[in-house]
Amino acid sequence: MKTGDASGRGRVPVKVKKDRGRTAASRAWLQRQLNDPYVAAARSKGYRSRAAFKLIELDGRFHFLRKGAKVLDLGAAPGGWSQVAAAKGAMVVAADVLEMEPIPGVTFFKADLTGADVPAMLKEALGGPADIVLTDMAAPTTGHRATDHIRTIALAEIALEVALDVLKPGGTFVGKVFQGGSSNELLTRLKKAFREVKHVKPPASRQESVELYVVALGFKAEK
Repeated sequence: MKTGDASGRGRVPVKVKKDRGRTAASRAWLQRQLNDPYVAAARSKGYRSRAAFKLIELDGRFHFLRKGAKVLDLGAAPGGWSQVAAAKGAMVVAADVLEMEPIPGVTFFKADLTGADVPAMLKEALGGPADIVLTDMAAPTTGHRATDHIRTIALAEIALEVALDVLKPGGTFVGKVFQGGSSNELLTRLKKAFREVKHVKPPASRQESVELYVVALGFKAEK
């Protein structure tokens, strides 16, 4: 899917007026949302979040989504990534500790990924090992970069544990980390378990955001 219509060219910036009931921070957030072309594009295309374009752009570069692929989307709510994968013709199983509104072609489980029986349950729902494991999970930001990095890496490590349990040989893992890349331990595990590991910042990721994505291709299992 092309994302040229999300470039923002020719758009007139929207300014949010001061309001006694609105803080400067909330006014800045609202103004950013109103002027974000990816937010507008997500709304027009029916995606549940602008994050859908991040997955579209990552797939446009690495071509891991395909018709008939078995995809596991971890921390899936509100569902933007699941929507993209399902639209590609993949069989999608999604999981999150939060509720998620149904998506055609997506099987959803409200589940804690740290549960010992969760990987087996998800693999059974897929009907076998996964071709692709996706995660766009991030802990709520604190404004302290080091703390946010550690918390997001912890979520990536949880997702990787599930991925190592459910992926088939040759499979793909795509997950969110923060700038500074994966932690040394996480990166070591990724390089050991996958043929190729890349850190990428897709265009849809806001320039001021410190998020990065790791794309690990060619699962070969831990030894």
